[in-house]
Amino acid sequence: MGFLVSPGVNVTEIDLTTIIPTLSTSTGALVGQFIWGPAEERTLIDQEVKLFNTFGKPDSNTFVSFFSAANFLAYGNNLRVTRVANTFSNNAVSGGNTNARLIANETVYENSYYAGQGTFGQWAARYPGNLGNSLKVSSCGSKTAYASNATYQSGGTLTTNAGVVGPLVVGNTRIHMNGTTANANVSVGDYIRFVGATPTVLGRTYYKVNFANNNMYIVTPGLKTNVAANTSILRKWEYADEFDGPPGTSSYATEKGGFNDELHVIVIDENGVFTNKVGTILEKFPNMSKASDAKDDTGSSTYYPKVLFERSKYIYWGDHETGGTNWGTPALGTTYTNVLIPRRYSLTGGADNAVTAGDLMRGWDLYRDADIVDASLLITGDAADVAGSGVENNTLPQYIIDNVCLKRLDCVAFFSPPRATCVNNIGGEADDIVTFRNGVFDENGDIVSGGLSSTSYAFLDSGWKYQYDKYNDVYRFIPLNGDMAGLCARTDRTLDPWFSPGGFDRGQVKNAVRLAWNPSQTERDTLYTNGINPVVSFPGEGTLLYGDKTMQTKPSAFDRINVRRLFIILEKSIARAARYSLFEFNDEFTRAQFVSLVEPFLRDIQGRRGIYDFRVVCDTTNNTGEVIDSNRFVGDIYIKPARSINFIQLNFVAVRTGVSFDEVVGKF
Repeated sequence: MGFLVSPGVNVTEIDLTTIIPTLSTSTGALVGQFIWGPAEERTLIDQEVKLFNTFGKPDSNTFVSFFSAANFLAYGNNLRVTRVANTFSNNAVSGGNTNARLIANETVYENSYYAGQGTFGQWAARYPGNLGNSLKVSSCGSKTAYASNATYQSGGTLTTNAGVVGPLVVGNTRIHMNGTTANANVSVGDYIRFVGATPTVLGRTYYKVNFANNNMYIVTPGLKTNVAANTSILRKWEYADEFDGPPGTSSYATEKGGFNDELHVIVIDENGVFTNKVGTILEKFPNMSKASDAKDDTGSSTYYPKVLFERSKYIYWGDHETGGTNWGTPALGTTYTNVLIPRRYSLTGGADNAVTAGDLMRGWDLYRDADIVDASLLITGDAADVAGSGVENNTLPQYIIDNVCLKRLDCVAFFSPPRATCVNNIGGEADDIVTFRNGVFDENGDIVSGGLSSTSYAFLDSGWKYQYDKYNDVYRFIPLNGDMAGLCARTDRTLDPWFSPGGFDRGQVKNAVRLAWNPSQTERDTLYTNGINPVVSFPGEGTLLYGDKTMQTKPSAFDRINVRRLFIILEKSIARAARYSLFEFNDEFTRAQFVSLVEPFLRDIQGRRGIYDFRVVCDTTNNTGEVIDSNRFVGDIYIKPARSINFIQLNFVAVRTGVSFDEVVGKF
């Protein structure tokens, strides 16, 4: 306590209630390719519907990543997904294909484009990929653009699609008005109504405008009335009926002496790729403001680039409209110049090129630091098929082991063998999977290529499963590693991480129509002796994980995944609690406090069948004077881990009627 200079009472509070925290061991992580969604960042997904809404439906290039994630979510509800984009991928933009660029996520946009450099035009798709090419953005920046009057001044002939002149009804007819300059405020997509001599056909009075060869056509079925020259026209924005009225002046701008600051924006699925229906309205943003400082009654910004950045799921803003002077300036005394016609942009240039091993490595780099992101179960999808098609390919799997697992030392990576080893590889499955695991050797016993490191932080299953793709009504082969990680997550939820995820009780695999390869007992023996965990189907008993080995080749307790995960939770939890001993004195009190902290935690684990016995040593025997003088602190924790049963021997001994069991028990 501090010293008082004058009489008084000084109150201090000392907290000795520190406990060892309970940490998550069920957090999955997946890096892969998707058709939509944020790229190069971590996104938390808790259910398949959110996976679909965030990253789009699977296609022929992305189904492995999608279903590897979805399969994990069938067992657990905590998955971080990172979409990776090839460096040659682009977001669709309004400025033309040559202006398309890669805007991977919101951070990239904020750092490089939020200020409105206009380098890609007025609008960009929210995320990279071909999907963005289906987007159309239309804006209405004034009351005049919303609806206005004009005069049709040309000759008023009626033509059919075939170009026949006359008051005929042949299929879809068109009013043909020569010379668009007579009506500069009419644009493609507008709806017009003729005033006075209005032809009403099929109950309609408004007709949609198109242009061709510098002539304006009003497209409508069965229209057969000529329109006289100098007929007045009332035109309106094609999406006018989607809004309550035209944009005007906001109350904020009115208070500041500004005028005409509002605009409407609408986002359309023009090609129907997002919704399977052409022209579906995706988003509407009414009465936003062109004033950079505009706010609503709650104090939230109504400045349209900011509103779209915070609320749109489909687009980014890139630049103000041409002719829109003063847009983006404060409202005080500002009149925002009208844009007299609606503006419409079909976004183009979006591309999502196939990802490479290097792209996926960059994605996995986001999970290297255990202090930044929690990730316990790494789902690798078809990592064994990336950057090569041979069974000896190990480029990406080895990178994940070396640069994520062995960097963090608190997670397990789940791998499946290459597709070619087990799909339509009749008779060669076991040998090819073992070759993938161990590599190719020459006659001298030296490794030529492939092979994966011996490590207890990785788990290898035996293949792929055949499952139904409900989004495309097809069946697909999917690697099993998403399920293997999911079994661990389900075991965590129902029991504890130190229980084995395999077997008939906890190892049941979901969503499997059949396995690509169902190994026999002899083949399972081959796999298991090489650290490969068989997944098998038994008639009437389903598909299940039939092993629990890690990829450690050295025989020890750590060649079982339940032991590896037990020590991950012990090390991670106790290390987290031990941080609060930093900068304390290495004396008897601190050492006793550490022991009293760790022992109840280990007794609880022991009571939950995770360990057989333990001992904690933290005293002068391991904290010698030299240790203390070097500002170190040592706690030795001895653990006898619980072991899972892998082999059962049942001995049935027949004895004569007159023999006592005591005479024979233990003799065989």
